[in-house]
Amino acid sequence: MTYVIGVDVGGTFTDAVAAGDDGTMLSAKMPSTPPNYAAGVIQVLEALAGRAGLSLADLLAQASHISHGTTSTLNALVTGDVGKVGWLTTVGHRDSIYIMNVVGRYAGNSPEQIQDILKTRKPTPLVPKSRAKEIVERIDYKGSVIVPLDEDQARAAIAELLAEDVEAIAVSLLWSFRNPAHEARLRELIHEQAPGLYVALSSELSPRIREFSRNATTIMSTQVGPSLGRYLEPLDQRLRQHGLTGALLVMQGTGGTVAAREAPKTAITTVGSVLTGGVTGAARLAEQLGHRNVICTDVGGTTFLVGLIVDGEPVEATTAVINQHVIDTPMLKVQVIGSGGGAIAHLDAGGNLHVGPRSAQAVPGPACYDQGGTEPTVTDADLVLGIINPDNFLGGQKKLSAQRARDAIGARIARPLGLSVEDAAAAIFAVQNEQTADLVRKVAVESGQDPREFVMYAFGGAGPMHCFAYGAQLGVKETVVPLGQSAAAFSAFGLAASNITVVKEISDPATFPVAADHVTKTFTELEAAAQAALGAQGVAVEQVMLRREVDIRYSMQLAELPTPVPAGPLTDADLQGVVAEFESRYARTFGAGTGFADAGFQFITYRVHATGVLPVKVTTPAAEPAAGRGVGDAVSGRRPVLLDPRRGFEKTTIYDYARLAPGHVIIGPAIVEVPTTTVAVSAADTAEIDDFGNLILRRNREEQS
Repeated sequence: MTYVIGVDVGGTFTDAVAAGDDGTMLSAKMPSTPPNYAAGVIQVLEALAGRAGLSLADLLAQASHISHGTTSTLNALVTGDVGKVGWLTTVGHRDSIYIMNVVGRYAGNSPEQIQDILKTRKPTPLVPKSRAKEIVERIDYKGSVIVPLDEDQARAAIAELLAEDVEAIAVSLLWSFRNPAHEARLRELIHEQAPGLYVALSSELSPRIREFSRNATTIMSTQVGPSLGRYLEPLDQRLRQHGLTGALLVMQGTGGTVAAREAPKTAITTVGSVLTGGVTGAARLAEQLGHRNVICTDVGGTTFLVGLIVDGEPVEATTAVINQHVIDTPMLKVQVIGSGGGAIAHLDAGGNLHVGPRSAQAVPGPACYDQGGTEPTVTDADLVLGIINPDNFLGGQKKLSAQRARDAIGARIARPLGLSVEDAAAAIFAVQNEQTADLVRKVAVESGQDPREFVMYAFGGAGPMHCFAYGAQLGVKETVVPLGQSAAAFSAFGLAASNITVVKEISDPATFPVAADHVTKTFTELEAAAQAALGAQGVAVEQVMLRREVDIRYSMQLAELPTPVPAGPLTDADLQGVVAEFESRYARTFGAGTGFADAGFQFITYRVHATGVLPVKVTTPAAEPAAGRGVGDAVSGRRPVLLDPRRGFEKTTIYDYARLAPGHVIIGPAIVEVPTTTVAVSAADTAEIDDFGNLILRRNREEQS
């Protein structure tokens, strides 16, 4: 048998899924092991091998490849735990990363934070000025050399950086995307003095217009590139020592993977890799289920993530914001808040209850883990409310302490507010559900969508426990809880289901109409570069798919929208159609009538997405039929559970998912216990097991009335 393995390393848990070419699927979940996350990867693979009845060596020997989602780059950038780097830029332009294009005070902040102007602050500079060196050279906007590169002055600047013991150097010159010759020569000069030193060029990493974001992207990628290599290289060696012969792939924010040996070169693209795994898995499942519009919600141990699938395709973004710095990297549009199962509940100075963003993570974990944690979390509240079975957490792998949970909630929340422990737990539960619903609503509305017109998917360890509540607030009619063997490891399923992906782009601003032959030539060159990059991954692919797009804006505006472009030689009529599609997308995004065609149009950045389809196609296998079993045969007991404060604790039927089968219908209130998660079904819902073993929640309108 041949397996495809996906491994999702989160802040609290590490999940793994193995999909066999015979349709079998196995999953495992283990606590993460910070700061040595590689140890957790080996542990979860050992657990996965045990599920398959194999040794770790046998499982890895049968793996065609492993797709790995890592938090290392994102965590390093967010926490500031990055390498010591130097930066070379064009003389006169060093201050761009300190001025920050005037967005430094508000980029990535909420409207409330932006409005509180007295508290807005710029982030810590990416590089201190002592390590930001100006190079005498100048290329103009057409790519012509105006001032030749002063190599003697450049050598002196490089020597000054090396004297400060930098571990890498970022090179980002003005207009380098028009002519990269000076950047390429600077890399040669660096390697003359420091052979093998990590060097990143903006012309290769971010060949886009806009100086600040290009500089920030190059510097931030340089800050994490060496450390990503130091993580991946020994992990790859360790896996091969245990028997892996296939490729180790690393997930990118685009929803596709790259070879581990190539990932450090473009480290910034791996930011958000674990954030996009769930959306990728949802897209694959939605294809099987025939859902075109999906809200993807992932409640893990540390975070709550939201992404959208519209008309069958995950919604993408061309930029992202990290620590108030805008970075140029295409990625699936996923928004995140610190509101997972480990989110800590706390009171502010005014006695108001908040949940998150701080998390108990894997160590010490929620109070109920009995590992020394004393602060109450969402998981502690779920336990007090009876949603979680303390003797059957993670299928019985971990016993929880209800008393520790009660003590933490009582000391930190209940007694200060004059509430019972149960009422305080219900308040934590309610705040969690309110803020998750708010994020979903924000993501949908800002994308020009109505959440009531979408199917919602809920996954992650805590997603199935809370989805009935935040789904009801959003007005969604149907919620899919992906169960089967990928339950609560759904992001790992998405990693296993992903293909190899590279993106090549180039800014070439021009006012429309643009010559069709010039646009064709630009895309042809990008496609050739993308295909070459796919070949450099060293992984055999079954098929290569190319997708074109161009960022377009109305003249004199800054809002650009990526717009699809047809394949093959283009005509003027084709480009007129592209512009018409841009106007349609603009109206859907910003509202009907908001466009202004009389201003004219500008083509800014051309982009090609190249996907190498891997030989093993990962899909959700069909579930086994009921074989004469009724839904009553799956009942494992009853216990008091509070899902709705208005109804209080109710004697609730508990179902063992392993004994449920396609066609079984559950009437709420109910709890379905799965080895890797728990599903809560409210009194207003019914739940049905579909042909793939997924649980489908539907609002019972008679109950609501």
